[in-house]
Parts: sequence; C-alpha cells; structure tokens
Amino acid sequence: MTGVPLKHQRISRILAREIRDGARPAGERLPGEHALAQRFGVSRTTIRAALAELSEQGLITTRTGKGSYVLFDGRPPDDRPGWARAVAVPGGDTTVRTLAVREARDAALAAELGLEKDVFVCVERVRELAADGTVVSYERSFLPPVPVIRELPARGLGQESLTALLQRAGLRAEQGEQRVCGRPVDAEEAELLRRTPGDWFLRTRRTGRAADGSFVEHVVTLLDPGHFHLALTVG
Repeated sequence: MTGVPLKHQRISRILAREIRDGARPAGERLPGEHALAQRFGVSRTTIRAALAELSEQGLITTRTGKGSYVLFDGRPPDDRPGWARAVAVPGGDTTVRTLAVREARDAALAAELGLEKDVFVCVERVRELAADGTVVSYERSFLPPVPVIRELPARGLGQESLTALLQRAGLRAEQGEQRVCGRPVDAEEAELLRRTPGDWFLRTRRTGRAADGSFVEHVVTLLDPGHFHLALTVG
C-alpha cells in the first residue's frame, strides 16, 4: 500500500521524535540493538536500518564496539538550514562558561559585513568537560546592539542561550554563509583554550542574516576535533 512507512522507517520516526523532544539528550547512549528489537518486536536487521536513517539525519553517531549515541543539539531541524553544525562527539558531559559580554568596536568586521556602524555586542564563551575542565571549544559571537541585546553588557547573559536571546530580540537567521577550516591555534587562542600553540583545531566563521538581508550574528568558533565533528544538512 503506497504511503505506508516500512517498519524501520516507523521505528526511526519514533526514535527521532524522542530525540528532538529531549527525551533522549545529546550524548546519551541508545539501547543496544537487542533491546530495541525487543521493544519494537522486530529483527535486529530492521533496527540497524532504522539506526542508519537516524545517522543520515545527523541525530546519532554509531561507534564500533561502543553503540549509538545521540548527537542532536536541541534546535529545531530547520533552525539553520544548509549550514554546517558542530555536534559533540560522545565522551563526557560538558558545561558552558561565559568569559566576557562586552560592547566592541570593529571597523574591519563592519566593513566586511557591509554595515554602516562598527559597534557590536560581543559574547565570548568556552565549553569544558565537566570531569576535568578541559576546554573543547571557544566561541566569539558578534551581535547587533538592538534592544534586548544591547542590555547584555550591563546585566550579563546568565543561563540563557544565544539562540533564545536572538529569538527574544526578534532576530532569526534565514540565510548567510559559513567557512570551515582546520589550522593550528596561535598563542592568544592557545591561552584561552589552555592548550599549546600549534595544536590543531577546527575553525568556523558563520554570518547569519534575516530574510531581508539585515545582520543577525557573526560567530567565530574553535572546536577541538577530538570532541566535535561538523554535520551539514541541506534542504
């Protein structure tokens, strides 16, 4: 019968919904193939097909001999369509620490982005392993000083995510560009990351704009390739 999903498709949809709804948080190990097969009353071959679909969607990663782990970061799947997204490789819980929230002037960046004013609100954050404090990423976000955002230097970011902050300010990135490369970190970056100059990191530069082309955000991120990989979803 046309339109009726196959068994593995039905299972992948159920698991995808659980992941996107937060019932299975990022980094969680999924039950093994045998346990899933018992839960859904199907063969392990069907479970493998369902897990393959979840992997193709960027929701899980499967590590040989260790099982399948959730990668989804909690954002709606269409939050940044067509852009590479950094997803944490399982290996321990992490915490985010804000280093600074300040007003910044950057004439070169304003010229690069085609902006008349060179004033931004800059937020600097690091992500650390909860177990030992190892820094696995550093992020510097440049935001427009519009109402809500321009108050940040005085009151701080607190526990609010930048995604939620932008939404509260009425900003949503519908288009933009992103560049990704791998390179050794310099002395200043190494100090922030508590690493040795020359250590290799992934570096992304992402600029987001609203549907009308107005500026939303510019984000520079350094990612430890041992703890992150980049997933690109198109369409």
